Amino acid sequence: MTWLAELYVAHPLWIWMAVAAVLLAVEVATATGWLLWPAACAVIVAGLTFVLKGNFAVELAVFAVLTIASTLLARRYLPRNASGDGPDINDNVGRLVGHLGMAVGAFEHGRGRVFIDGKEWAAVADEDAALAADQTVKVISADGGILKVEAA
Repeated sequence: MTWLAELYVAHPLWIWMAVAAVLLAVEVATATGWLLWPAACAVIVAGLTFVLKGNFAVELAVFAVLTIASTLLARRYLPRNASGDGPDINDNVGRLVGHLGMAVGAFEHGRGRVFIDGKEWAAVADEDAALAADQTVKVISADGGILKVEAA
């Protein structure tokens, strides 16, 4: 293990850059968002090695404090959709829930077509809902390519 200590004393900047590279590689492979901040902090500590003059304990403490602070701040101030908790932007049917549209024709037996966001969609409504042509409708849910609508 003395070879590692000697390597660190000789090249502290490159040791911290290697730590940053490993953390960043694991982050890219897992895409969790948790290791991005420690990787950035390792780069900052690598730059601080000239100021801290090879004091490993101080560098490690600075790394720990920066990592905790940056992770907490990122979780507090970055939008939640950055972590993937939001709706799927590729779900072109699911994103229509809550949108308003217009009935293309009168609904028969609870089935018809609606025009929403520049496209015509198959839709269903309650049997007792008499939706007329050109009536404004609101999308309640989506199942496959069929929208469930109600009068708006």
